[in-house]
Amino acid sequence: MDTASVDRASTVARAPRLPSVRSPWDRRARRILRLEPDGARGSLRGANEAASRSILISATRCTITYVLLPILGPAVGLAGVAGPILGLFLSAVSIVAIVYAARRFFDGDHRWRWPYAFVGSGIIVLLLVQSAIDVATLIT
Repeated sequence: MDTASVDRASTVARAPRLPSVRSPWDRRARRILRLEPDGARGSLRGANEAASRSILISATRCTITYVLLPILGPAVGLAGVAGPILGLFLSAVSIVAIVYAARRFFDGDHRWRWPYAFVGSGIIVLLLVQSAIDVATLIT
């Protein structure tokens, strides 16, 4: 390939990525997630990376909450107030990670955005229930 064709190719303006035709449900979800309803499509790579990070955070939270705290909690004195406070913190971090990943999925019009939204919403509901239990434990 000669340099003239490379120069010509590098100066050709690329067409902007136009959004695909979105359903009313996609537009509603994008509004809820504070994304431009008719905005340009984002990076699918970013969506995959965000989902991986979200799963890693959720796995870490589950490991701490359901494995480490029950085993090591009584041994190091994490019983009482420290457990619910740690649970509230970990739940908040998990919810933020899930919402961040959902934003990236919907921004990129990822084909798995709706399954992720349903699973993520279910996990958020469970985290909110657990947070209510932790708050009730702290109050009593």
